[in-house]
Amino acid sequence: MDRWEYATIDLVPLLKQHSNIKVEPIFPIGNAGALRFNHLQPPFNNVKMRQAVLAVADQREYMAALAGDPANWNTCYSFYICGTPLSTEAGTEGLKGPRDYEKAKRLVVESGYKGEKINLLTAVDYPVSQAQSLVTFEMLKKLGLNIEMVSVDWGTLLKRRTSKEPVEKGGWSLFHTTIPPFDLLDPATNSWLRANGEQAFPGWPTDPQLEDLHAKFFDAADDAQKREIATAAQRRAFETLPYIPTGQFSFYTAYRTSLSGRIPMHVPALWDISKKE
Repeated sequence: MDRWEYATIDLVPLLKQHSNIKVEPIFPIGNAGALRFNHLQPPFNNVKMRQAVLAVADQREYMAALAGDPANWNTCYSFYICGTPLSTEAGTEGLKGPRDYEKAKRLVVESGYKGEKINLLTAVDYPVSQAQSLVTFEMLKKLGLNIEMVSVDWGTLLKRRTSKEPVEKGGWSLFHTTIPPFDLLDPATNSWLRANGEQAFPGWPTDPQLEDLHAKFFDAADDAQKREIATAAQRRAFETLPYIPTGQFSFYTAYRTSLSGRIPMHVPALWDISKKE
């Protein structure tokens, strides 16, 4: 084998010990983790339940589970990938501040949660999904919620997350994934912030105010106005929570030093690759 597209994070240190193997981040700026809610079905169709999860979600726990060595990750409280022009911490107090289980429990009570089953989809063959899911599972159990982890393969998760049915009929409540940086540059590229109901990305949030800001971003006259709109969109998103950012980390690729011409891309582009015999 000459190349490992996504090297498993716990084996990266071992791979780096070999002089004939080169290990590099797929993207120098990193990818983002995400926890997505189902806004159509109970209990996360209630914003107070989503805010309860926000009150206890800890990016450091997620990233430690997912990426291990702190050199592989950093906290990023923005909906726009950190290290890019529109990244901001406006409105992030609910995620960045101290974690508060008592506040979360109050919000659960205020939501009227009646013990509905919560299905957390996780992909056992996709380590970055599985690692984050284990953290969320323990977190929501600690809150006293009726949570069940549904372990499937990644392909099945992708299919099941399109279901709008209740959990009793094969639906879902939550799932974890990662988002590449070029999808998180601004309100135009971040489809996860779209809130146009059943036309939105699986999770299907509805928020006319957030949609209005999305439309206004395209009409912005200059960069200053774009930043103002993007900041307003982020503040609104932290109120309604289409999803929760769980941190920023590096995926690694590993290949033999006999290969040259790798292009840093999220997908394995094989053109211009050459190999010394």
